[in-house]
Amino acid sequence: TRPSQESSTRPSQESSTRPSQESSTRRRQRSVSQTFLGDLLTEQLADWQQETGTDPITIVDLGGGTGGLATSLAGQGHAVTVIDPSPDALASLERRAAESQLSDRVTALQGDAGDLVELVGTESVDVLICHRVLEYVDQPADALREMAACLRPAGLLSLLVAGRRSAALTHALNGQFRSAREVLDDERRFDPDRLKRLLGQSGFEIVAQHGIGAIADLVPESAPARSQQSREDLFALEHEISTDPVFRALAPYLHIAARLS
Repeated sequence: TRPSQESSTRPSQESSTRPSQESSTRRRQRSVSQTFLGDLLTEQLADWQQETGTDPITIVDLGGGTGGLATSLAGQGHAVTVIDPSPDALASLERRAAESQLSDRVTALQGDAGDLVELVGTESVDVLICHRVLEYVDQPADALREMAACLRPAGLLSLLVAGRRSAALTHALNGQFRSAREVLDDERRFDPDRLKRLLGQSGFEIVAQHGIGAIADLVPESAPARSQQSREDLFALEHEISTDPVFRALAPYLHIAARLS
């Protein structure tokens, strides 16, 4: 499992809150990519919850680190179990949950992707979140099968992985042409076709695919900070191109929502 330090692309504690419930100040404090991913996850969870009539949702956040996302989801009334290999990260998670008075909804378990079934059992989870973890797993196919075993029928998987083509492009633009070629063969990075194949082999059906940061992560930080309108325009652009197959394939991160078929 990946290091416990939470990725800048992983939503922060506030980032899974719906826009209407969030102050504009909090949204400005996060990157456009963080905001977009957080809103996307919230909307997909709400859609799944409405479709299935499940309330509250039982969630496992694999590699959830110090619990920024977990406490946000727990604050919405869901029961969240964070599984992470780092005892220090889990201790921080428990402190954060206690400070937020959410200890009754947040559980911390030490382990990694290979321990899922042992830790939570089979068909015991409604939603499994796996953000920036699969690229650190030795056998991604085995990890996905483990996730599938934990989910209840029609359970939802939220998967975020590093994109292969974006890394190659970044190396090439920096003049690192050998590194660009090497990263194309790096099994720790993914492209949409490989993910579709792996998910299908594990019994998942893809519901939605989005590129994260395809444009927003290339724009200088000062650009959206010029005005609130600039930030909103960049957010709208990121939203519009996130499902375009070309931009999605070139995005730094790929997000896939998938259900057990």
